[in-house]
Amino acid sequence: QVQLVESGGGLVQPGGSLRLSCAASGSIFRLNAMGWYRQAPGKQRELVATITNGGSTNYADSVKGRFTISRDNAKNTVYLQMNSLKPEDTAVYYCKVSGGTMSSIPWAYWGQGTQVTVSS
Repeated sequence: QVQLVESGGGLVQPGGSLRLSCAASGSIFRLNAMGWYRQAPGKQRELVATITNGGSTNYADSVKGRFTISRDNAKNTVYLQMNSLKPEDTAVYYCKVSGGTMSSIPWAYWGQGTQVTVSS
């Protein structure tokens, strides 16, 4: 089993910044891609950003240039630095972590979600 603990959400004014963290713990043999997704009320969950274990990143067009994803492999933690936040960034943000067991069986887990609200 793998546990994910997210932190860093909250209320921020437009133009402000927040940093989300997601720490993975438990039976981790190998971590692969880590990423952030978000779901606004009445909308489907969408990809925000992903990062491979080699450091390659991918971003949704709506956040390019404003958000930065990074990871600390020693701490099994992924971060999302969010700058120049807009009201349309308001959503519940979820981290997703994928990996493999010693027998090369793939797995993926979702975090519990953290609320980000951008409002004046």
